[in-house]
Amino acid sequence: MSTMDIAAASSIRRDETVQIALLLAFAGGYLDAYTWIIHGVMANAQTANLVLLWVYGSIGNWPEALHFVPPILAFAVGIVVAAWLRRATGDLASAISTLIEILLLIAIGILHNRLPDLAGTLGISFVAAMQTAVFTKVEGVAYSSVMITGNMRHAIESVFAAVSGGGSFRRPGIFAALCGTFGFGAAVGAFATKQIPNLALGVPVIALLIVLLGCEANRAEART
Repeated sequence: MSTMDIAAASSIRRDETVQIALLLAFAGGYLDAYTWIIHGVMANAQTANLVLLWVYGSIGNWPEALHFVPPILAFAVGIVVAAWLRRATGDLASAISTLIEILLLIAIGILHNRLPDLAGTLGISFVAAMQTAVFTKVEGVAYSSVMITGNMRHAIESVFAAVSGGGSFRRPGIFAALCGTFGFGAAVGAFATKQIPNLALGVPVIALLIVLLGCEANRAEART
């Protein structure tokens, strides 16, 4: 890492650090695997939900098609709530949204056997939407913690820029790590969901608790 990279990294917000972004990417991949295995929909990838909605709709299988509507609507509501939260609370938005995510996941995990599939899907899609709308940057660069398409593009473009222009490989390394961590989270989520379905949501809760502590540490440093 160059001296310039170190200086830039030391001046960024705590909720935009690579460590926080990786934890969120892990949780994002984990929750997608969980909802796919348990509910048959994607918590984060609304593109997949929309495609499957119209694939089933195009062959007239509307009961199956409408199965994908609730997570899309819940994701939309989560985005609106996150936008309001950013406007109302400013720098507190990252900590508050993470706390809401944790509480919702705990509630879904505790009530998993009593809640219908729909309720769990709605809650997790809402959580995913808040995460992607509040945590939007890593080291000042836009990214996503709930899908890898944009991150993969950034990684490839940054490698090309570094090779052709002699720049730093830090940025492509960060985005490649985000893609890999998302996939690792999905693998862990699939394994845990099959092996310990009643306790599976405890893993992303732990990751989000670490994120929350990081956000609070950022606020404490800002006050000193």
